[in-house]
Amino acid sequence: MAEEYEVRGIPSYTQEDTWVKVMGDGNVKVGITDYAQKMLNEITYVDFPEVGSKVVQMESLGTVESSKSVSDIFSPISGIVEAVNEDLMDDPEIINRDPYDAGWIIAITPSNLEEELKNLLSADAYKLLIKEKTS
Repeated sequence: MAEEYEVRGIPSYTQEDTWVKVMGDGNVKVGITDYAQKMLNEITYVDFPEVGSKVVQMESLGTVESSKSVSDIFSPISGIVEAVNEDLMDDPEIINRDPYDAGWIIAITPSNLEEELKNLLSADAYKLLIKEKTS
């Protein structure tokens, strides 16, 4: 039986397995998907961008290291990094346990949110992408 991967309907997704969720204050949170964390296995380290730095849509904002590999994290949205999830510094495996809530990686003040969201995948489109990757 194929492994199940959680895909939530709230965020938008990238083909590079990151998600973005718009928060009530207009900022967005970014993380990696359940599929990505399962492919990586045990996450051992997260390399964050600095707070105040600029990130660009579909460019690397940092890396995630695991027992298997090191992978780039691609930013789903352009903007300024407002916060990093400091809990991941001491316990990066939070991403393995809860990739969509406690395992968020950075918060961004977006610079062109409405236009850039159009470039991302819906939950249904991301589910189809996972199916293609795993078949």
